[in-house]
Amino acid sequence: MQAWWCDRLEGVGALQWREAPTPEPGPGQVLVAVRAASLNFPDLLTVEGKYQVKPPLPFVPGSEFAGHVQAVGSGVTHLKAGDAVAAIGSSGGFGTHSVVDATRVLPLPTGFAVEDGAAFAFTYGTSHHALMDRAALQPGETVLVLGAAGGVGTAAIQIAKAAGARVIAAASSDAKCSFCRSLGADEVLNYSRDDLRATLKALTGGKGPDVVYDPVGGALAEPAFRAIAWRGRYLVVGFAGGSIPSLPLNLALLKGASIVGVFWGDFVAREPRRSAAGIAQLAQWYAQGLVKPVIDSRLPMSGLPAAYARMASREVQGKVLMVND
Repeated sequence: MQAWWCDRLEGVGALQWREAPTPEPGPGQVLVAVRAASLNFPDLLTVEGKYQVKPPLPFVPGSEFAGHVQAVGSGVTHLKAGDAVAAIGSSGGFGTHSVVDATRVLPLPTGFAVEDGAAFAFTYGTSHHALMDRAALQPGETVLVLGAAGGVGTAAIQIAKAAGARVIAAASSDAKCSFCRSLGADEVLNYSRDDLRATLKALTGGKGPDVVYDPVGGALAEPAFRAIAWRGRYLVVGFAGGSIPSLPLNLALLKGASIVGVFWGDFVAREPRRSAAGIAQLAQWYAQGLVKPVIDSRLPMSGLPAAYARMASREVQGKVLMVND
């Protein structure tokens, strides 16, 4: 096998593409021949040693990938060689092969494209958990999606629309706003130019959004929270903007609003049945054409540094995919 190896936590520049023996799956594990892997923001943090999960060195990064089962270890009865699967975890995807715990592998339904499987569970699972589970989103409510042109943002737009909500997509350029409209957003907001709070007030008739989906953090957090509706739910999804904001808690009191944490990885581990039910609903929506991963670009697996550079450019619309041809 070939893979990108992280020998020291010094960022993308320290990763090395090299040969290694193809591993054998142990008890409860499967060997996956990787077809494609997608790049997520935590993948950058992981190779810098800044993510919550820290795999032991050396490791192969890549938290979300898909391919076909090549071999199964003892005790694995629900998977067999040749099955198309998606895998989620903290590492292992940026190579040609990966050994994964069978509990981290999701069989792909018939008709589910393998490359879509590599860009689905992490972002769509996060957004479904956030909107449907944590926010209990109802038809007719208004959702503000910050960072709406990114991986989790595009998933949030599609999921909110599938649930019957009105979506205001906020992004950093007119091009990204136009892109979000093409995905079904009802209204758009360019927060690099428009006053966030004032524009939200105008777009909602003074009421404010019922749900704020925030994977960005930073300077956008407080004005978005100040604009939230009575009994609104503010979803803390991540901090792609770089800084972790501090919100004045008196605002939660005055608005009767909730600040709700979203940590999909722990949700999967702690509540596997609820997580599986969410993935099942997403698979049904995929089959109905209501949700589909948006692929920004496809690069060869050996071109991972270019993929990281693409993400760092802040120009990504959807997901960056690495493929083994």
